[in-house]
Amino acid sequence: MNREQISRIAHADHPIKSPLDDDSVRRLLERGLPRGDERVLDLGCGGGEWLLRALATRPRLHAEGVDISEDALAQARRAASDLGVQERLTLHHQEAGDFVSSHSFDLVLSVGATHAFGGLLPTLAAARKHLAPGGRVLIGEGFWDRAPSQEAVEMLGDFTDLATTVDRVVADGWTPVDGHVSTRRELDDYEWACWGSLASWALDHPADPDSSHALTTATTRRSEWLRVYRDTWGFVCLVLRRASDRP
Repeated sequence: MNREQISRIAHADHPIKSPLDDDSVRRLLERGLPRGDERVLDLGCGGGEWLLRALATRPRLHAEGVDISEDALAQARRAASDLGVQERLTLHHQEAGDFVSSHSFDLVLSVGATHAFGGLLPTLAAARKHLAPGGRVLIGEGFWDRAPSQEAVEMLGDFTDLATTVDRVVADGWTPVDGHVSTRRELDDYEWACWGSLASWALDHPADPDSSHALTTATTRRSEWLRVYRDTWGFVCLVLRRASDRP
C-alpha cells in the first residue's frame, strides 16, 4: 500500500485534507470569493474538494485544479459529474510548480500543500504568478503554537510561530484580509478521523494483504500525534491580497 492509497483511505471521512471543519471551509471560501463569479485555481488540488464546494454553491464560478495524482484527479472528475459541475471544472495532471495558464485567476488556493513548492514563501511566489489584479490567495500552513521538540521538527518540518508566520507573509508583499486558526477541536477531529478511518479499513478487510500494514500505520501515526506534536503544532489559513493592490 503506497502513500497515496493510505491518504485516500485515511481521508474517507475527512475529505478536506487539513484540520478544518465544514463551517470554516465555507467561511474561508466566502472571504475568498466575495462575488461568486470568480475564476479559481487550486495548486495541489488533490480530489478537488475545495473547488467542488465552491462550484456547488456558486453557479457562475469556474475552477481549475492542478495535481500530480491521476487517481485524485479521477476522483475529482467523478465527484464533479455527480454534482453536475463538470462543465465548469478543468483539471490538469502535472506538477503544480510547472503549471502555466493563458489567463489569470481571482482566487488562488493552496491549503496544506506548501511542501509541493518547498515552503510558504515559494508557494506564495507561485500563486502570485497566476493572480489577477485585485485577486486573493487562500493559503494554509502549519505553525508551532509553542516550542516543539526536536523530534516534532524532524517529523513535521521547520515551521515558525504564528506571529512570525504572518510577519513573513507581510514582509513578502502581502496583506492579510482574513484568516482562521484551527481550533483544538478541528485539530483533534482531523487526526482522529484520519487514523480512525485507516484503522477501521484494516479491521474491515482482515484478508487483504495490506490490512496489517494499514493498521500498523494508523497505530504509529496516532501515537506520533499524541506523543510528539499534539500540544505544539497548529494550522492557519490566510486570505491574502497583494500589498501593491493599494492605490
